[in-house]
Amino acid sequence: MMFGLFKSNPLKKLRKQYDTALQDAMQAQRHGDIRLYAELSTEADKIYQKIKRLEEGNAKAMGQ
Repeated sequence: MMFGLFKSNPLKKLRKQYDTALQDAMQAQRHGDIRLYAELSTEADKIYQKIKRLEEGNAKAMGQ
């Protein structure tokens, strides 16, 4: 039980990646680089989908 403190939280890591991707996309858009904005937005969306799957998995695990 105590060793759970030292486990990395994949959800927290993904949220940080998601936030960074959105921030980078916003900066690209502000600088007029729409192609890069689109790529980063797509990447952020993929990360968001992973977050949702993990959250759903956690919700199911908690319900059991």
